[in-house]
Amino acid sequence: MDVAAFTNSVTQASPPEGLSPALQALWWDAKGDWERAHDHAQAQHDAAGAWVHAYLHRKEGDAENAGYWYRRAGKAMPAMPLDDEWATIAEALLDPR
Repeated sequence: MDVAAFTNSVTQASPPEGLSPALQALWWDAKGDWERAHDHAQAQHDAAGAWVHAYLHRKEGDAENAGYWYRRAGKAMPAMPLDDEWATIAEALLDPR
């Protein structure tokens, strides 16, 4: 699945089959359900889950908590707009080369 198909899937009632918890978190975030997104991000105990977790706390406005999760993900807190970060994360997780 590419980013365009992933983004378009948000019009559906539930996420596509086979997505990792981190991608499900991004999907629920795009649907406007921060709590459900956060639950899914917490369910993935690796760098990908930490990255999405960081993004969600940045979006929430909790920079200190976001910073912790960016460090856990091995990432610097970005200066880009949140929509751009969402797309960057989705692209990286959909095509993890």
